[in-house]
Amino acid sequence: MQKKEHKISRILAGSIAQELEIEPGDVLLSVNDTEIKDVFDYHYQLNEEYVTVAIRKSDGEEWEYEIEKEYEEDLGIEFENGLMDEYRSCSNHCIFCFIDQMPPGMRETLYFKDDDSRLSFLQGNYVTLTNMRDTDMERMITYKLAPINISVQAMNPQLRCKMLGNRFAGEALKKMRRLYEAGIEMNGQIVLCKGVNDKAELERSIRELTEYIPHMRSVSVVPAGLTKYREGLYPLELFTKQEAVEVLEMIHRWQRWCMERFGIHFVHASDEWYLLADMELPREETYDGYLQLENGVGMLRLLLEEFQEALSMEEQKGCPQHAAGKAEKISIATGKLAAPFIEQLSRQFMQRYPHKDIRVFAIRNDFFGEQITVSGLLTGQDLFKQLQNEDLGDRLLLPCSLLRSGEEIFLDDMTLEELKKALQVKIVIVNSNGQDLYDALLE
Repeated sequence: MQKKEHKISRILAGSIAQELEIEPGDVLLSVNDTEIKDVFDYHYQLNEEYVTVAIRKSDGEEWEYEIEKEYEEDLGIEFENGLMDEYRSCSNHCIFCFIDQMPPGMRETLYFKDDDSRLSFLQGNYVTLTNMRDTDMERMITYKLAPINISVQAMNPQLRCKMLGNRFAGEALKKMRRLYEAGIEMNGQIVLCKGVNDKAELERSIRELTEYIPHMRSVSVVPAGLTKYREGLYPLELFTKQEAVEVLEMIHRWQRWCMERFGIHFVHASDEWYLLADMELPREETYDGYLQLENGVGMLRLLLEEFQEALSMEEQKGCPQHAAGKAEKISIATGKLAAPFIEQLSRQFMQRYPHKDIRVFAIRNDFFGEQITVSGLLTGQDLFKQLQNEDLGDRLLLPCSLLRSGEEIFLDDMTLEELKKALQVKIVIVNSNGQDLYDALLE
């Protein structure tokens, strides 16, 4: 069998690898005379102050480097394959799976279901543990790779089998106990499905997950996303406003209980619940340091805190020239869920800068269906169709979550440049923090 080659795609500026003149196109052969199987092996071997690295240069020469560095300091190398191995596809058939609800005709990579424990370590992906081999468990424990993010869904083994469509899904929960006993840090996620794992089942899941504190650092509860492409799939329904209130009341009760006993709030509701229930967002300290931002837990609160801090800092500086600048019209397009919140921030900004006229557009998701209201699932074509006849003013601000990571391409493969030409407006991509939003509005 042909051995896997770990070809280098990028060298980070100012890194050890750059100093050693390691280059894109070079191939990693070994670290500490050990053949590297995947990213687990690579990071473990680098966790030393003295390492030897063998590289094959593009001309075929093989070089060996003896490197003295800080413990756990990275070399600054990125590989063509981030896992340094084949990606493992998901063996489950979850009743809420978003990929099963995708429309046909999209790029092939969007239909790939991953359930790879290495992606949990590397990128923060959530895994079900059903696809984790014993060798993976052993290496994770030996290498102390953490945190591992786990899609729990239910602590009832029979219900978990039903939700994941996998008869081994209940048995896989035992792996969580093994990770706990080994002291591996974890985060949990519960995708809540109405009439399935809510109410008494949610109560049970939270109660049993508290047994894994402190190694289980947090658990998020997020509503299942439902697109219009659910024909033939398990019949799921959206939560009502009153049901969202009930979910939050349960979570808040458990937060108080956990805070009294463990000093952490532990279980957290994603922002959607508060917007759906029309309830005020929790205070910043409730989020325990924002452990699950990528799950939409606390993103709006953090945005609000950062934005108001930026506004306050500007007021303390006393810069009157900003308050009386050139009149300007600014547009912001975002998902229907966050739009009212962004409008609130815009009003605060316009009070300080009355020459700025800000208009927020809540974009309806026609591509996936109106039930999908988050910004990250908006497409270029929906933006174009709903903004083409609007007065967008001097510039249009879009959240970075609309684009593929590291690329200027929307989910439907429309490019940012194509949207600019179609709308004939300057487009500014804004990072997902309050300071960047403030700076973009102020320009």
